[in-house]
Amino acid sequence: MTYLTGSSPKSLDAVDVNGDGKPDIIVVNYASNNVGVLLNIGNGTFAAQTTYLTGTGPFDLAVADVNGDGKPDIIVVNSGSNNVGVLLNAGSGTFSAQTTYSTGSNPGCVAAADVNGDGKPAIIVANFGSNKDGVL
Repeated sequence: MTYLTGSSPKSLDAVDVNGDGKPDIIVVNYASNNVGVLLNIGNGTFAAQTTYLTGTGPFDLAVADVNGDGKPDIIVVNSGSNNVGVLLNAGSGTFSAQTTYSTGSNPGCVAAADVNGDGKPAIIVANFGSNKDGVL
């Protein structure tokens, strides 16, 4: 079975975003400048994607609860915009418009982890245009 995405999908993850216990698909659509969320409707099938705008050239994503509400949020690096976007989970598998944070030149990879022991995930970005990693 196949599912339509946007143009030039670059990265994806499978995470339960709507709290029903089933993994949903989140995909970065590079040439469409968006992320798509395909909700798992059971029996290995998924609903058509709902898209959310990103910056230019989204390249990679991470999923973490960045605001401490217990719901997974989407973190996406926008390589053409030189920023990272955070889309907060609004519940039921829907997300708010992205809030952006500046990065180095051409961010290409992103991860989220509690790097300082404060119990909150930090956003870690690899910037291949400036040969530097950044921690937000």
